[in-house]
Amino acid sequence: MDVKEIKEILRILEEQDITEFELEQDGVKLRVARSGRNPPIPTAPLVASSSLVAPASPGPAAHPPAAASPTGAAAAPADEGTDGKEGVVKSPIVGTFYRSPDPNSAPFVNVGDRVRVGQVLCIIEAMKLMNEIESEVAGEVVKIHPESGQPVQYGDPLFTIRPA
Repeated sequence: MDVKEIKEILRILEEQDITEFELEQDGVKLRVARSGRNPPIPTAPLVASSSLVAPASPGPAAHPPAAASPTGAAAAPADEGTDGKEGVVKSPIVGTFYRSPDPNSAPFVNVGDRVRVGQVLCIIEAMKLMNEIESEVAGEVVKIHPESGQPVQYGDPLFTIRPA
């Protein structure tokens, strides 16, 4: 189950005004619950070495998220930039952005670095979970938007990547 599938499920649940939903597929369990007008927040057990929480939008929820996608995939790049060729990797979750695995380590990537699909770009800490954000496109890092340690919101731009 990837971020796109989770987002689609959340969209359908919101449109149909469904307040509780549970799905188990390929060893991944996804549970979404909301009360009143609060947005749905998916929850699932940690299945792989990296995890990802993809809320529909930030806000309070009946059940806090634990983790979601076992793949650790990042949000899909969106077209943005001066020449329209760059893709923007956006934050799939609310949390704290970190460029390196720990304060004494080198950053995962720098401006000018070539990245490949699946390469870790950064970590976003959410609820004491370190979520690795991976590149979904091969190319060159053109810009790193937030500073390390800066809070990010769902949908905030993280990296601009020029496809190879």
